[in-house]
Amino acid sequence: MILVDVSIVSIATPALMEGFHTGIEPVLWVTSAYLLAYAVPLLITGRFGDRFGPKRLYLLGLAIFTAASLACGLAPSIGWLIGARVVRGLGASMMTPQTMAVITRTFPPQRRGSAMALWGATAGVAFLVGPLLGGLLLDSLGWEWIFFINVPVGIIGFIAAARLVPSLKRHAHAMDWVGVVLSAVGLFLVIFGLQEGEGA
Repeated sequence: MILVDVSIVSIATPALMEGFHTGIEPVLWVTSAYLLAYAVPLLITGRFGDRFGPKRLYLLGLAIFTAASLACGLAPSIGWLIGARVVRGLGASMMTPQTMAVITRTFPPQRRGSAMALWGATAGVAFLVGPLLGGLLLDSLGWEWIFFINVPVGIIGFIAAARLVPSLKRHAHAMDWVGVVLSAVGLFLVIFGLQEGEGA
């Protein structure tokens, strides 16, 4: 869901511009806001998984991501959509480190390579499926469905993870909050400069 989302939204730019009657700059933030909200918290969500349990944090992130997907599809304005995309990014950032943690801590060393290879292959397929699925949804149902499609998938994934993913031992770690804040500010300024510099 996370990796498909990156590629599926990128092809919807013209449809979003038409749907919200806006220029390209606000629509670019639909993608950039998601990527920022996804990338920056990765510095600490892995530690949160160690502290509170990978399964618990994964399920929380999946619930947030799924609910935010519904909010994206129902967005009445571009500002609402950007805000919902930020929430989706936060949910995605909570999920991603936990997948690696579960693989490395569940599979024995001799099977870990195969499990990681399957994870990588799934990621590769996701980037290919995104544009194809996005084009199909845009042509047949409208831009809202590139977000709505995640709702049933998220619900099924939540039920499956709740039943099948094991609860792993928790470990407490210190948090570098200053580093997280500085990284967030730095990344935001870089992205803002790249997108808005031409109009300055």
